[in-house]
Amino acid sequence: MKTRYSYGGDEHIFVEVSEEMSLAAFFKSLSITQAIREANLPGVEEICPANASFQVKYNPDVCAPETMLAAIQDIEKAQAAGKAEIDTRIVEVPVFYQDPWTHETLMRFRDRHQDPEGTDLSYAARINGYDSIEAFIEAHSGSPWFVTMVGFVSGLPFMFQMVERDKQIQVPKYVRPRTDTPKLTVGYGGCFSCIYSVRGAGGYQMFGVTPVPIYDPAQNAAHLKDFLVFFQPGDIVKFKPISETEYHEIVKQVEDGTYQPRTKSVRFSLSEFEKDMAGYNAAMQEALYEH
Repeated sequence: MKTRYSYGGDEHIFVEVSEEMSLAAFFKSLSITQAIREANLPGVEEICPANASFQVKYNPDVCAPETMLAAIQDIEKAQAAGKAEIDTRIVEVPVFYQDPWTHETLMRFRDRHQDPEGTDLSYAARINGYDSIEAFIEAHSGSPWFVTMVGFVSGLPFMFQMVERDKQIQVPKYVRPRTDTPKLTVGYGGCFSCIYSVRGAGGYQMFGVTPVPIYDPAQNAAHLKDFLVFFQPGDIVKFKPISETEYHEIVKQVEDGTYQPRTKSVRFSLSEFEKDMAGYNAAMQEALYEH
């Protein structure tokens, strides 16, 4: 698809890079928005990347709309001619799967679910062809995920699985949304995983919880002292299954101000990744855990 540009009123330019959500579309959106940010274009006030599109807010008193549009189009052309690479980080996110809190919640809302007799995990495992919940959890946590956008609710990351398209997990949302979802629930809807940054309504399937705060307006958590939102588009997430004991240990470390998520700076190449997805993912995970 040819990139489609449109004006959003007199202060925004909306850019659609693809009609379908894919890793390539997301990467194109991310690389262009990173280049726009680095270019420091006069008048740009906000840049919002999404799964297959992005939006730029600018001050028309500083830069005329047609001038801003031309500048963004020039950046797109330059990005297309260069290597598809970005500097980012891989982040470990511990997850307590099959926890009691999401289980209690999902059981309260079975009348809104496709499978009232089962659980969210058993349903997801069955429709994706896994013979057990444990096998499904291994698939969900085994490969890394790209954070494609952050928002809808403050700090909430949408994540796209970094595997071949025919291996991607797909699970529909609830038939009718819930009125409650525990804070830090690891959810799933369509082909996207997410982490609910706050307690509230939701429709994604619930698989577990993480003990790691990802949004902290008070900035009490040690890893959120510099910025109240943890994730940013382009982050690569590696889920790590943990036990209930490990969950409570991390919660205590967060409360004590001693917990720091495991992270590693990496340079990601889309072309190298597409040549050997499994091998590339393994190399990134080795980098995450090397001392």
